[in-house]
Amino acid sequence: MALITVQSHGLYCAKGDFFIDPWRPVDRALITHAHADHARSGSQQYVATAVSEGILRKRLGDRISLQGVTYGEKLKFGEVWVSFHPAGHVLGSAQIRVESNDEVWVVSGDYKRGTDPTCAPFEVVPCDVFITEATFGLPIYRWQTGAEIGQQIYDWWQSDGDRPSLLFCYSFGKAQRVLGELQKLSELRQFGDRPVYVHGAIHALNEIYRQVGVEMVPTISTSEMPRTYKFQGDLVLAPPSGHRSSWMKRFAHPQTAFASGWMAVRGARRRRGYERGFVLSDHADWLGLVNTALQTGAKTIYATHGQSEVLSRYLQETHQLNALPLETLFEGEADI
Repeated sequence: MALITVQSHGLYCAKGDFFIDPWRPVDRALITHAHADHARSGSQQYVATAVSEGILRKRLGDRISLQGVTYGEKLKFGEVWVSFHPAGHVLGSAQIRVESNDEVWVVSGDYKRGTDPTCAPFEVVPCDVFITEATFGLPIYRWQTGAEIGQQIYDWWQSDGDRPSLLFCYSFGKAQRVLGELQKLSELRQFGDRPVYVHGAIHALNEIYRQVGVEMVPTISTSEMPRTYKFQGDLVLAPPSGHRSSWMKRFAHPQTAFASGWMAVRGARRRRGYERGFVLSDHADWLGLVNTALQTGAKTIYATHGQSEVLSRYLQETHQLNALPLETLFEGEADI
C-alpha cells in the first residue's frame, strides 16, 4: 500500500492517520501553508509551522487547535515520522516529509526556488517519492529575480509623479514580497521616506509579517487617509478584487499594473484590463520544477495542479523518471 494516497478528503497517510492540506474537515490536518486552497476550515486539529500561526489564525479563526512546529523538527504520528521543511513560497510555507521504515515521501505544497526576503528559502529534501506542484509547468515560464522585478516596479512608480500608481497583487505573499524587495532597494540607496499605501486586506497581513521580524518598507492603510487625500505620485498596493471596484473610485486617473506569473503570457495583461504587467510569481518556474524533481533523487514523481500532464510527460521522456499526473483540488495561484 502506498504511504500517501488520494482519498475523498485529500492526501491521506494511513500509517500516521493524518491528511495533508485536506479539502474537507478531518480529525488531523497537516498544513503546508496558509493559502485558502491548502488551509481550509473545520478540522479538529492542525499541524503547521510555528511561523505561519498568525496567518492561519487570521484566516481560520483564533480558536483553532493548532500545533506549531519548527523547520526540521521530527514528529511521530502512528508508524511514521514527519517533518516540515522550507518551501520558499510564502511566510511559513513548508514541504512535508513523511518517513516509514526506509521509505520517504515529500509533499511539496506550493514552492519557488527564487530568493524572497519575506520567507525562508527552499530546501531540497531527498526522497523516494516526490509530490510536486506544477502551476507553471510549461517551458514558457522563466522568472527574473525578485530584485529585478522590484526595480522595475520602483521605476514604474517613479515614472509618473502626478498620478497614483495602483499595483494589484495577491494580499498574502505577493504584496509582502513586493514590499520586502522595495525595502532591499531602500537599503541600497535612498529613494525618500514616502510610505507605500495598502488596501485593508493587505494591511492586516503586513502586521503579522512584521510581528515575526520580516522587514518591509513603511506602509499605511488607505482607510487611514482623509477622503480629500489625492495619492498623487504614491504607490498603492491592492488585491485583484479591488480592481474596478467602488474602492478604486477614490483614485483619480491612476496608472495600473498587476504582479503575477500569469503576466508572462502575451495578452494576459490586456485581458485583465491593466496598463502594465510585472512577471512575479511565488511558484517555481519551469526550470525550478524540473531541477527540483531531479535534485530530490526521487524515482517516482507525482505532479499535481497546473500543467501536471506536461511536466510529468517531460520527466518521463527526457529523464526516464516514473512521473505521473495526480488529480487534486489544489488550485494554484489564484486570488488568495
